[in-house]
Amino acid sequence: MTYEETLHYLYTSTPVFQHSGASAYKPGLDTSIALDNYLGNPHKAYKTIHVAGTNGKGSVSHLLAAILRQAGYKVGLFTSPHLIDFRERIRVNGKMIPKDYVIDFVDRHRATFEPLRPSFFELTSTMAFDYFRAEKVDYAIIEVGMGGRLDSTNIITPILSIITNISLDHTQFLGDTVEKIAFEKAGIIKPGISALVGEVYTQSVAQVFADTAVKNDTLVYFASREELLNESYLMDTGEWYFDSVEYGQLFGELGGVVQVRNAKTALAALNLLGSLGVEIPQEAVREGFEHVVELTGLMGRWQTLQEKPKVICDTGHNTGGWQYLNLQLGEVIKRSRRTHMIVGMVNDKDINGVLELMSKEAFYYFTQASVERAMPSAEIAAMGMMHGLSGVTCDSVAIAVERALANAAEEDTIFIGGSTFIVADALPLFMKEDK
Repeated sequence: MTYEETLHYLYTSTPVFQHSGASAYKPGLDTSIALDNYLGNPHKAYKTIHVAGTNGKGSVSHLLAAILRQAGYKVGLFTSPHLIDFRERIRVNGKMIPKDYVIDFVDRHRATFEPLRPSFFELTSTMAFDYFRAEKVDYAIIEVGMGGRLDSTNIITPILSIITNISLDHTQFLGDTVEKIAFEKAGIIKPGISALVGEVYTQSVAQVFADTAVKNDTLVYFASREELLNESYLMDTGEWYFDSVEYGQLFGELGGVVQVRNAKTALAALNLLGSLGVEIPQEAVREGFEHVVELTGLMGRWQTLQEKPKVICDTGHNTGGWQYLNLQLGEVIKRSRRTHMIVGMVNDKDINGVLELMSKEAFYYFTQASVERAMPSAEIAAMGMMHGLSGVTCDSVAIAVERALANAAEEDTIFIGGSTFIVADALPLFMKEDK
């Protein structure tokens, strides 16, 4: 098979949550364990760091991967979903898994895995574990797909478990309270393995993690309770300035308001890794923070796609993420002549909760991504108007981008987001322009 034929096979023969949602959700570890045993437990060939959380786990995972790479280690990185190319999910030292490896993995193993009927994510995580072993990585950063306790990545025994934060998302699978969701994410805490929680907003959630740590005879640390930064502020360049306690002055390339919290989580993780004997020079920390995008290929985090008019995208897609996005967009609206918002969401999110947070001062282009889960543009427009948002409907992201660019003056700002998949559809449009 060609690479394109292999991807078509993966997307059509395995249930893909990214595309179809609930029908592809397959909780439980039995299939992942069977696949792992068949391949000889590849994840045991290197050390792993497990990262869960409602928001921020992608940014924290990429930051740690960049820093460890600059410290001289060979680093695997498994994340999801991808934005443009499937291979973004599986990287070693920032480079995507080769197409030939994807083709060969499916060709060699399909006769074994087909009877197991794995989900797309189960098969993809297994492929990542196998590739990291083949590449002889020193460390692999493994991002949880959903939840934690029943996520297919939870077959690993990491040297550190990280949970970035907890807010309401995927409630139909993980529970309808933050405490229930915390319980699911706390499922990655392993006996004797230190755990780190980035931020908690309620004592009841903190107690879930504390109780889980006690049951597993281990310790849980809370980054929000540690002295990690002397000073921090968002500079005019769009980067963060951090005066860190352990690593001195840092400049964070990821410029979203929420990134100060992700930085604190990453810094706390580095301190814990240091206590485990992982040598990480200060210069590696500085380089990792300042060049995380180049070092890892991270996209979609308050990313500027164009100037005049300025076009920004962000993959924040739930109320937890939009609480921070709303703050940053408020500053954008103050500075811009006019703000144009290209937004869409998938139908299994708290759409009303997100729309309630969106500015009534902006003009909206309600649209839909090219995935089955996408809410039709007309429906989200009707909901948006109930929340006082005015705008037009566009049948695709490409049409929305075209209309917004045609209507925007050089002093305007265009924001693209509401869903990871809206950003995924938008990115190639601007990458073509850059060529």
